[in-house]
Amino acid sequence: MKTNKNVLLCLLALCFCIVLPTHASKTRLIVTSDIGGADPDDQQSLIHLLTLLDRVDLEGFIYQYAWVPINKGDELKVMNKVLPAYEKVWANLSVHSKGFPTIEALQRIIKHGQAEAAMHGVGEGKDSPGSEHIIQVVDKDDPRPVWIAAWSGMNTLAQALWKVKQTRTAAELQQFVRKIRVYDILGQDDAGAWIAKEFPEITYIRNKEVYGWPPNDAWYKDNIQYAGKLGEQYPNRRWATEGDSPSFLYVIDNGLNMPEHPDWGGWGGRFDAEKRADIRSMDWVVRSNLDETKYDPYYMLGASKEGCDAIRKWAEDINNDFAARMIWTITSRYEEANHHPQAVVGKDKTTDALIKNVKAGSVVKLDAGRSSDPDGDALSFEWIYYQEPSTYKGAITFSGATSKLQLPIPSDAQGKSIHLVLRVIDSGKPSLTSYRRVVLHVK
Repeated sequence: MKTNKNVLLCLLALCFCIVLPTHASKTRLIVTSDIGGADPDDQQSLIHLLTLLDRVDLEGFIYQYAWVPINKGDELKVMNKVLPAYEKVWANLSVHSKGFPTIEALQRIIKHGQAEAAMHGVGEGKDSPGSEHIIQVVDKDDPRPVWIAAWSGMNTLAQALWKVKQTRTAAELQQFVRKIRVYDILGQDDAGAWIAKEFPEITYIRNKEVYGWPPNDAWYKDNIQYAGKLGEQYPNRRWATEGDSPSFLYVIDNGLNMPEHPDWGGWGGRFDAEKRADIRSMDWVVRSNLDETKYDPYYMLGASKEGCDAIRKWAEDINNDFAARMIWTITSRYEEANHHPQAVVGKDKTTDALIKNVKAGSVVKLDAGRSSDPDGDALSFEWIYYQEPSTYKGAITFSGATSKLQLPIPSDAQGKSIHLVLRVIDSGKPSLTSYRRVVLHVK
């Protein structure tokens, strides 16, 4: 009966072009970080992430050793500066958006990872508070997948997987593994290759195109570092700014990002639809005498052909969002800051992707006129044909710099998909953007 019901729903969708949502609720996230190391970019990324905790469920922050051992205690020195600053601004943040966790909630999820770097730190007797925490988080009675954002090596996750494999049945192992997703920045040890080899069913992104999207140093000084207690903890750039941030920008619930569809694109980049063999880590992994080739072939999702341009496409929105959130940290008055508009298509006020079955040669009409702004700001509308994730690659012509869109579906688009992105932009300072994604399947 259940199968018949699903078939009926599909037939109705085909006949009447029912709008079917793809869910985009808050994502569960664990970060692994070598914070306290020579490059302060992890500290930069942590501060950025803290301002976004109303849009993601952070369930773990694991500090661990990278390829270069961190002086013992340096991780906590950084954390003991950043977290008290967050505690001081939490009340202000909570005025502007609900859902920011308390300092007590954050302290409960901060754990130490592996005592040794790379696969040297994985195996019998090498469990850590971090690896045990990963197991506990994944085991929770929560159907949502858990994304691991790797700002460092992957051996704490590797240890968790190693232990579960050793202590559970094959069916229990698969139940555990099915809930794990990985966004690996650059590849920073050999544990990632081991994970991809041993557990090929894991959605594993390795992004080596993470630089070039942040603005210049002067922008950070004027928009981030000036802003009170949290801004004071945002360090100057040593090498690249916020190299790790795409890993969490990818999962933020903003109406554009759809983490379960890596090839759809969003704030954290866009990725191939199919895995590729042997995407290597950074060159210093080899210089550190770590050999990924012994795990060949291993398969991961790599950056799509547009590379970092997939992030740059949205960079102005990302930067404005960060700047606005830093203003939230320094004012307890709602009316003294800008807030995101609500992008609405038809009567749908969610951040879900709208999936619509349409006919070649028909005209699709979309209306975002019910969109609104909590500050009463004027709104402008931009409809984008997002060609890169679309399987239809021909030209699209539509009218609509306004809230209403009319799109003639090309007659040669049958069997293809067309991705549209609505940007709703307010007139506040800094200007903020909200999104809705519409995916048209042409029949």
